[in-house]
Amino acid sequence: MKHIQIRKPDIKGFFRKIKNLNKEDIKAYRAARKERKRHALEQRRNSAFANKMKPVYSFMNKTALIFHYLLAAVLNFLIEVISRHSLFAAWDYMVGTPKVFLFNTFLIFATFSIVFLVRRRVFARILLSVFWLFIGICNGYLLLKRVTPFNAQDLKVLSDALELTGNYFSPFELILLAIGVAAVVLWVFSMWRRGGQYTGKMHRIISLLGVVFWIGAYVVLTNVAIDNRVVSNYFGNIAFAYEDYGFPYCFTASIFDTGISEPAGYSKDTMRKISNNGDITKSETEMSEDELPNIIFVQLESYFDPTEVEWLHFSEDPTPNLRKMCQEFSSGYFKVPSVGAGTANTEFEVLTGMNMRYFGPGEYPYKTYVKTNTMESAATALESLGYGAEAIHNNGGNFYSRAQVFNHMGFDHFTSKEFMNILQTTPKGWATDDILIPNILESMDTTTQQDFVFTVSVQGHGDYPTEKMIENPEIVVSGVEDEGKRNSWEYYVNEVHEMDKFAGNLIKEIQKRGEPTVVVFYGDHLPTMGLEAKDMKSRYLYNTNYVIWDNIGLKQEDRNVPSYQIMADVFERLDIHSGTVFNYHQQRRQTKNYLSDLELLQYDILYGKQYVYEGSGKPITEGHMVMGVKDTSITDLVSQMDGTYSVYGENFTKQSKIYINGEKQTSTFLNNTRIDLKESKLENGDIIQVDQVGSNNTVFRASGEYEYQDGKLTEVPLTGDEEEPGRNAFVDADTGDAK
Repeated sequence: MKHIQIRKPDIKGFFRKIKNLNKEDIKAYRAARKERKRHALEQRRNSAFANKMKPVYSFMNKTALIFHYLLAAVLNFLIEVISRHSLFAAWDYMVGTPKVFLFNTFLIFATFSIVFLVRRRVFARILLSVFWLFIGICNGYLLLKRVTPFNAQDLKVLSDALELTGNYFSPFELILLAIGVAAVVLWVFSMWRRGGQYTGKMHRIISLLGVVFWIGAYVVLTNVAIDNRVVSNYFGNIAFAYEDYGFPYCFTASIFDTGISEPAGYSKDTMRKISNNGDITKSETEMSEDELPNIIFVQLESYFDPTEVEWLHFSEDPTPNLRKMCQEFSSGYFKVPSVGAGTANTEFEVLTGMNMRYFGPGEYPYKTYVKTNTMESAATALESLGYGAEAIHNNGGNFYSRAQVFNHMGFDHFTSKEFMNILQTTPKGWATDDILIPNILESMDTTTQQDFVFTVSVQGHGDYPTEKMIENPEIVVSGVEDEGKRNSWEYYVNEVHEMDKFAGNLIKEIQKRGEPTVVVFYGDHLPTMGLEAKDMKSRYLYNTNYVIWDNIGLKQEDRNVPSYQIMADVFERLDIHSGTVFNYHQQRRQTKNYLSDLELLQYDILYGKQYVYEGSGKPITEGHMVMGVKDTSITDLVSQMDGTYSVYGENFTKQSKIYINGEKQTSTFLNNTRIDLKESKLENGDIIQVDQVGSNNTVFRASGEYEYQDGKLTEVPLTGDEEEPGRNAFVDADTGDAK
């Protein structure tokens, strides 16, 4: 047997060489390395295989455009196979709508024109192919978890999505994903090292003009395709649009088609007519201050009445509380802008009265417009009548940029999960909704007047496991033959049952207060369960359910309401006429040109010259919101026998972090009154503070400052330039600037 000898590394010799290196040695090494590469490349070019392939390469270079189109067609077909989860469905799409298929192929083909700008053309083709397949795989995977396909707006919520990977991926899936990504990266890198280079003369100016030509040709072809109804630039149903018009076109449209384009006929005179000479900017009510009720909106995550599914059966009614409310109070179907996802867009429509159909396909205004711009909302409309405006969500404050969005919408406070001691979670790790009740009541106690409380729940969030996760479910589901699907439905229905309990308990607590109150419950979208329109009693996938509970004797009026009209509808029942868009709905609903004029109004407010505000002024120019409603404070600091410290105080949560001289410390949360410091050392004069911290180390709210001196803490008095604790503590998650 041959013995393998392992040479002992000459470490001393290595460092001796490094020490004695000079510029000439480095230059000589680089020259030798360059010569070795040149020699290796020359050998490959002159090898027997290379000589045989030269005629093939020559032919392929001359007919590269044809091969690019063929490659684009193959990639387009593979993307549709992945997106539709079926080879046969992709084939039916290709042969059933050949114009759409060839149009999408042309888009991929146009991107391959970039290849001619570089010498490493094989590598460039591989890179472009991997890119298209990668985004196709992303779409295919997301469609396993939700109904809404992958679009450019998902990239804007990428940081939010990364926080929730544990809710969507099992550890095994995460490992496979990491291995797969690493393997692809290594393969692409190896192809860059091994791939040949084009040896002919480069015509980069001509190639650049070619890129411009083919991209321009795609733009022209797109307009022709839209004019001839091959594709459309309006996605009334984004999921169906991807199926009808193909993934490449729809994904590209979601990148470049955002915001609201200027509608035809937009002018100052047009807006004067639409605003009824500024009448829709008024803020008034005939109700006295004592008669005005608290208004509470509760958006239930993925909620709808499960009995709406034709073939689903239950051991008992999963929503007895909400069903009783629907029988006694105003209720109906609630038309929402999305299916299986898009919580923030339903939220946007409800709070602003604006219709999402006029925005870009798959767009989230929370991530585009409202994240950086102030705009009026239900909060500003009701604040003009003396209401306090509170927002509550049992998820992270930065999710969908809500901390910034609610501030720009004029809310007074926003209580996110960073201010809640969440003890109960679902088997999938989402906070249960019972935690919302005490926070709703605390928010109502922040003011002496009436309150508008907007609450977003999270308990019903997907995805819904196919394995059995609830051993003894309260509601047993039948009517589903597949065991995995039955487990998913049973899990979802039992979470809905818990949400129904939350709704019932909230109403009991509201009744105890004895204050005039209106509570609106509604679902933001259907769950991701592979439902089709034929499965639903309403025969429509964009219907959830709503109910308006009250203790002031409102007349029961059952009707179906779109989410962008619900706030105006509730205001009208209460004789409240406030908020430009809400007043518009009240005055113009069911009139001629209602929707086209609504588009003009939305454009004027968000992207136009705001003619509608000329007489009254813009309702909001800057935010004033404070995160949370309770101050966090430190009452004592105790030195332990082992040299560690225990910080005692009030209103601590799991997201309370101790800062010493501005640096965050490693700490252990024990309960709402105690946090332990295991690794910190204190010296006289150190300043201690406790902050509520969200994702990306966003400081949402800060306590007062305390000075450490001889084992004791003394609160540092505020100077005239400083604000009270909790104020001016909201830091922008993207820029780090204080708000």
